[in-house]
Amino acid sequence: MRVDMLTFLALATASLFIIVMGGRSSGRRKNKEVFLGENSKFKFGGRIDYKLKRQDSTKTLLIKSEQLLRIEDHDFAMRPGFGGRYIESDFTMTLYLRHYWKDERLSFPSRNNQSRTFDSRLVKKIWVPDVFFVHSKRSFIHDTTMENIMLRVYPDGNILYSVRVTVTALCSMDFSSFPLDTQNCSLELESYAYNENDLMLYWKNGNDSLRTDEIVLSQFFIKHFHASNGLAFYSSTGWYNRLFINFILRRHIFFFMLQTYFPTMLMVVLSWVSFWIDRRAVPARVSLGITTVLTMSTIITGVSSSMPQVSYVKAVDIYLWTSFLFVFLSVIEYAAVNYCTTLEEMRKMKRGKIPSTYNASQAMAFDGCFHDDEIELTTFPRMAPTLTTDPLTSSAQSPDIRPIEGTRLHRQRSLRENVDLLVSNSYMIDSYSRLAFPMSYLLFNIIYWSLYS
Repeated sequence: MRVDMLTFLALATASLFIIVMGGRSSGRRKNKEVFLGENSKFKFGGRIDYKLKRQDSTKTLLIKSEQLLRIEDHDFAMRPGFGGRYIESDFTMTLYLRHYWKDERLSFPSRNNQSRTFDSRLVKKIWVPDVFFVHSKRSFIHDTTMENIMLRVYPDGNILYSVRVTVTALCSMDFSSFPLDTQNCSLELESYAYNENDLMLYWKNGNDSLRTDEIVLSQFFIKHFHASNGLAFYSSTGWYNRLFINFILRRHIFFFMLQTYFPTMLMVVLSWVSFWIDRRAVPARVSLGITTVLTMSTIITGVSSSMPQVSYVKAVDIYLWTSFLFVFLSVIEYAAVNYCTTLEEMRKMKRGKIPSTYNASQAMAFDGCFHDDEIELTTFPRMAPTLTTDPLTSSAQSPDIRPIEGTRLHRQRSLRENVDLLVSNSYMIDSYSRLAFPMSYLLFNIIYWSLYS
């Protein structure tokens, strides 16, 4: 899968020094491509309907084979076993590439020791290093209005060769922490024809060879960069010097905070407003819950369509779906409150506290609220007295024994009694939710931002 990642809007400068070694050249590396084909033999004969029937059966067999092997589910442009958490993405970079080397054949006498500068016309007539970009998809030299090439020759034979080039290269990215991720991309340079016995490449001034002060990126900022060198081995031609430019990129989070995180937080907080609305206002609470759920679904769909399509879970997916779960649970919370309220009314009707002719729909106004004068609100149940004897007689019989002030006898209620108490006092669910939901969401945010930021 390829994702266009970034474009370097400004220009970077890279300076490399080249040493030409003596001896014969190892020759240009060649890649041989072998194309394999199939020779299909068709035998014409027989009746036409038999041939058409045979073609249809072959086509059906081919479709069944593709379905069996799941051809459409995989990208066969990649080698077997390629994949995992990393995705091959693209980055485009424009830079001034400056080469330094010495060619005594171009030395000339000079009284004031001044160099001479030439354009691209002389470059085609002398030897220049054949440096190319490894893993590049496409690259070109700018040619407006002329080719952006400069050649400067010094009297002692030292040469400066500068070219303005734009290159698009591959970068393996891990989006598991997207959009709070940090990516490591590199640009590699190497001689195409000359191995280490013929040509040596190294950075002229180390890290100072790279200048990225003017680089401005839309989605990333360069956290760190460094230059390095190494060797690359090819079994047919040997070892080659290779130069590396490594960039550590940190993604800007402010855009995603405005487009994704802040709207999601507001929707979750908005879903908690229903906890302060009267539990008997059914249309108000149901409308608020459904609206927040649909809004969260729209946010998730919009974000997913603009994000990299990967097979694993990203950091933004965890945040969005957890927030969606909080909004969904707020709707389930009111369903539980409404169910408990209905059970409470049915029990009152059986006890005779509500007339048998009472209809709950008749006791509701057009705004969805019950009239308080038509239904009795539930109060807390009183605890049964714990003393079995008369307190007056017991105090007369034992005047010396006095109860200790501030002590009460409690009996641990069973699970069924707790459920009955919750059903009898359904408003307690809203009271607990007003504290439980915000605290849980706050704890989730603390854990999330401490892990990914």
